[in-house]
Amino acid sequence: MLLSGCWKPEPATLSGEPRYVVGEAYQLRNLWFYPREDFALVETGLATLAADSRPGRRIANGEVHDPSAATAAHRTLQLPAVVRVTNLENGRSVLLRVNDRGPADPGRVLELSRRAGELLGVGAGRPAQVRVAVEGDASRALAAGLPLPESSRPRIEAAPSGSVERETLAPLAGSRQAERVREGRPTAVAVAGGEASRPAPAVPLPEQVVQGPSTPGRLFVQGSSFSTPAAAQRQASRLGGARVEPAGPARRPEWRVRLGPFANVAEADRALDEALRGGVSEARIVVD
Repeated sequence: MLLSGCWKPEPATLSGEPRYVVGEAYQLRNLWFYPREDFALVETGLATLAADSRPGRRIANGEVHDPSAATAAHRTLQLPAVVRVTNLENGRSVLLRVNDRGPADPGRVLELSRRAGELLGVGAGRPAQVRVAVEGDASRALAAGLPLPESSRPRIEAAPSGSVERETLAPLAGSRQAERVREGRPTAVAVAGGEASRPAPAVPLPEQVVQGPSTPGRLFVQGSSFSTPAAAQRQASRLGGARVEPAGPARRPEWRVRLGPFANVAEADRALDEALRGGVSEARIVVD
C-alpha cells in the first residue's frame, strides 16, 4: 500500500557531474573501510540524518548535494547504488539512491538526506532501526548509464578513420584495482580530439513510500565471522560477555561473535566503542 496521499513533491533537480565510483580503501575516525561492488547486500543497523545538510557541496560521486532529493550515504557500496531502505520501527520503506560516503559514526550503517528522512519518518537526533537491501538490477542499470572516472580510461590518440579501425580496448595493464572497469560496466575509451561525452544527469527515483508492518528488533554488537568456532571463541574472550553463534549455510558454516541484546541505542553505542577500542575493527551494530 502506497502512502500516495502524504507526499506529492515536485521531483528534485540534481546537478553536478555524476560518475560511477567504487574507490580505494580509506580511513575514517581511525578505522579502515574497503569499498567494493556488492549488488546483493542486505544488512541491518541504525540510520541517521546527515549532519551536514547544506546544499551545494560536492559529494563522493561528483554530484552536488541536494537535501531535497531522496539520497543516502554508505561507507563501502559502489556509487551510485539503488537501495530499498525499510524503517523497521514504523514499517515505511522507500527506494533511495546512495551517492556519497558516510556516515562518519561507526555505529550507523546509513546516513539519510533530509528528504529521505522525511519519507522514512526519521527525525533529527534520533537514529532509527533500518534494513538496507541493494536493488541489483536497478543499480546495474544506473551504473551503466554513467561515465567512469577519467583516470580509469586508457587514452588513445586520434587517427584518420580511413586508415585505422577503431575498437574497444580493455583497461591498461597495471591499473589499480579501484579504477578497473567494474561489474555491469561497459569498457570505455577516450579519444583525444574527439567530442567529450557529457555525464548523464542524475535522475531522481520515484518517491513511492510503501507501508508495511512495523518490525522493530533487538540491538546487538556483532564482531567478526570465523570459519572455526575456536577462532571465534578467541575473539569472544577478548570481549567481556560476548558469545559465539553459528551462522551461514550448513555447507559452509561460520561462527560469529556477538554482544547483547541491548536495551537502547546508548548501551549499544558504548558496547561498540569498547569493541572497537579492543581491536575488533569489524564490529558493528545490527538489528535482529
